[in-house]
Amino acid sequence: MSEQKENKKSFLQRLRHRYRLVVMNDDTFEENFSLRLTPLGLLILLSSVTIVMVMLVTSLIAFTPLREYIPGYADVGMRRELINLAMRSDSLEQALIEQNMFNENITNVLSGNIKSDTAGNRPDKSKEYEKLKLNASQKEALLKQTIESQDKYSLAYGAESNKNGISNFFFFTPIKGVVSEQFKSKERHYGVDIVGPENEPIKATLDGTVILATWSSETGYTITVQHTNNLISVYKHNSVLLKKVGDYVKAGEAIAIIGNSGEQTTGPHLHFELWYNGSAIDPQGYMVF
Repeated sequence: MSEQKENKKSFLQRLRHRYRLVVMNDDTFEENFSLRLTPLGLLILLSSVTIVMVMLVTSLIAFTPLREYIPGYADVGMRRELINLAMRSDSLEQALIEQNMFNENITNVLSGNIKSDTAGNRPDKSKEYEKLKLNASQKEALLKQTIESQDKYSLAYGAESNKNGISNFFFFTPIKGVVSEQFKSKERHYGVDIVGPENEPIKATLDGTVILATWSSETGYTITVQHTNNLISVYKHNSVLLKKVGDYVKAGEAIAIIGNSGEQTTGPHLHFELWYNGSAIDPQGYMVF
C-alpha cells in the first residue's frame, strides 16, 4: 500500500514538474521564444481546445446550412415541399369525396330515389287520443280563415299549381343580367348562363329546401334547392354560398354571391338550371333575365 501511495505521489509530482520549451536559432543559438509549461497544464489546454472545437463544429452543423452536406440530414426546402404536397393531397382527397357525394346525391334526386325517414311518426300509446278535444278555438278558426283568404290569390303554390305542373308557378328571377349562353340540351348544356355585376347576390327562384351546398373543381361553389312538385333549381360558379344543406329558403332570398369559381367558366356569371321530374327544362320559358 505504501508503494502504491508513493507511485501515485510521484506521478502527480511529475505532472506538476515545470518544463521549458525553447525555440533557438540553429546558427547563432539565440533564444527566440520560450514557454514554461507543466504536463498537467498542457493536458488542460488540449482538453479545453478540444471542447471548444467540438462546440464550434456542433454549432455550425446545427445552425448553418452546412448540415445539408452531411449524409443523413434532409434539406429544409425539401421538407417544406413534402409538407405542402401532403396538405394538397389531403385537400384533393377531400374534394374527391365531396364530388362523389355530390354526384351520388344529384343522381338520387334526379332519379327520384330519395330516402325517407324510417323512424316515422309513432304515436305515444300511453295517452288516450280518443278523448282529446280537437275542436278549434275561436282564435284558431279566425287564423285559419285569414290564411286561407291570403292563399286564395297565391301565384306560387296551391292545388291548381299541383294539378297543372309548374305552368302556374311564379318564378323569381335569380339575377338580372345578360344571357351569354342559352339552354342547349343536345350540347349537354342544361341551363342558361347569365352575366351580372360583380358581388351581385343570387336569389332563390322559389320556396324550397337546400339539398346540396358544395364545391367542385368543374363548377366551383354550387347550391341546389328542392322545390315542391318535384322541381329542382341549380346555381353554379358562385363565389360564396350563403346557405347550407337543410336550410329552408323563401323565393327571392339571397342564397349565394355571383362568382367565377370552377374550371368551366371564363368570367363572373351564374349558370342556372331547372329540373322537373328528372328532366332539364329551359329556364327562359318561365322567367325573363
